Amino acid sequence: MIAFLPFLVVALALLGAVHWYVWRRLVRDVTAAGGPARRVGTAVVVALPLLSVAALASGRAGAPFLFQQVVAWPGFLWLAVLLYLVLALAVGEAVRPLLTRWLARRAAAAPAPEPVPVPAPAPVPVPERTAEAEPEAEAAPEAETGDVVERPVASEVSRRLFVARVVGGAAAAAAAGTVANGAYGVLRGPRVKRVTVPLAKLPRAAHGYRIAVVSDIHLGPILGRAHSQRIVDAINATQPDLIAVVGDLVDGTVENLGPAAEPLARLRARHGSFFVTGNHEYFSGADAWVDHVRELGMRPLRNERLEIPAGFDLAGVDDVAGESEGRGPDFARALGDRDRSRTAVLLAHQPVVIDDAVAHGVDLQLSGHTHGGQLWPGNLLAELANPTVAGLERYGDTQLYVSRGAGAWGPPVRVGAPSDITVVQLASKQA
Repeated sequence: MIAFLPFLVVALALLGAVHWYVWRRLVRDVTAAGGPARRVGTAVVVALPLLSVAALASGRAGAPFLFQQVVAWPGFLWLAVLLYLVLALAVGEAVRPLLTRWLARRAAAAPAPEPVPVPAPAPVPVPERTAEAEPEAEAAPEAETGDVVERPVASEVSRRLFVARVVGGAAAAAAAGTVANGAYGVLRGPRVKRVTVPLAKLPRAAHGYRIAVVSDIHLGPILGRAHSQRIVDAINATQPDLIAVVGDLVDGTVENLGPAAEPLARLRARHGSFFVTGNHEYFSGADAWVDHVRELGMRPLRNERLEIPAGFDLAGVDDVAGESEGRGPDFARALGDRDRSRTAVLLAHQPVVIDDAVAHGVDLQLSGHTHGGQLWPGNLLAELANPTVAGLERYGDTQLYVSRGAGAWGPPVRVGAPSDITVVQLASKQA
C-alpha cells in the first residue's frame, strides 16, 4: 500500500490539473464572473471527478452494490467524456489564435459604419414671466443639431469571448458525440467475427472445427443480465463446436453478479464451454467464481489439459494475476507431459504469456485482456504492454489470437476498438 501512494498522489494531481484546464476553458473563459452560469459550471466540474473516483473505488471498498450502480454511470461516462474533451480542447488551442486573427482582420477590412445623426431636442415652451419673477437663469447651451455618435465596433474582449465559446462548444459537442456513439456500440452488444487459422498438425478430421472465443465480458454495476443474454444469443447463433471464455467475466462478487451471469447457463456447443480466469476474477473472488461458472455448466481449466474428440488438446492456465494468491499459470502442469505430435490449443487470458506457450510447443493461443485499447488512443498504450493488441499473429511455430472482448471495463464506451465475439475456425493442412 505504501509503495502505491506515490502513484496515487501523481494520479490525483494529474486529475486535478486536467479538471482545472477543463474548468478554465469551458467555464471561466465563457461565462461572466460571479454569474449563475459560472457557479453552476464550477459545481459540475467539482462534482464529476468525485463521482469518477467513487465509481473506481466503490467496488474495491465493498460499498453496497446499489451505490456502485448509482455512481458508475455518471462517474465512468465522465472519464470517457473527459478524455475526448481534453483531446478536442487541445486541438482547439491550435485553432483559437487562427480564428481570433481571422476575426480581427475581418473587422479591420469591414467598411466603417455610417454615423448615426442625433436629432435636436424638441423646443420646450417657456411660460411668460412677470415683472416680479426671478431673474432669468442663464440658459443652458443648446445642443447643436447634426451631432453624430459613432457606434463602437466589436472589441478585442468580445472577440476573445466569441472564440472561447465557439471552440469550447465544438469541443464539448465532439466529445459528447464520440462517447455517445462508443456507448451505443457497447450496449448494442458485440459483433461476431470469423477467423480461419491453419494448423500444421491438425488432423483432417478436425478441419473446419469452430471455437467461439469470448473474453472480457465484464459484468458489473453497468453491464448486467441483458448484456449476458445478448452474448449468449450471439454465440449460440453461430452453432460452435466449442466455447472458450478467456477471462475477465466479472467485476464484482458472486453475491452481487450471480443473477447477471445466469444466462450463461444457456450456452450451447457440441463439446461444451470452457473458462479460464482473468485478472479481474482475482479482484472479485476467483475461487468463488470458478465454483459458480461450474454451476452454470462451464468447465474451468485451471492449469489443466484435456483431449478434444476431434483430435487436438485443449489446455487452460490461470491468469498471471493469480500469482499473488499462489494460483498463477503453471505451464508445466498444463502442458509438460503432453504428446507434442498432437495440436495444442491454449486458453490464457493475457497475451504476455506467449513466450511460455512457444516454449511448450503450443500451436494456437487464444487470449483477450487488451480490449483492443478500448478507447483510442489507448491502443498505443496497450501496444507497449502486450505483444499483440488484437487479431492474429505468429510467434515462431505458435499463433496467437487476441480478441478485443465483448464488454468494457470502466466507461461502457469503445472508440476505435469495437467489441467482438470471434469464431475461430481451425483448418487442417492435410484437408
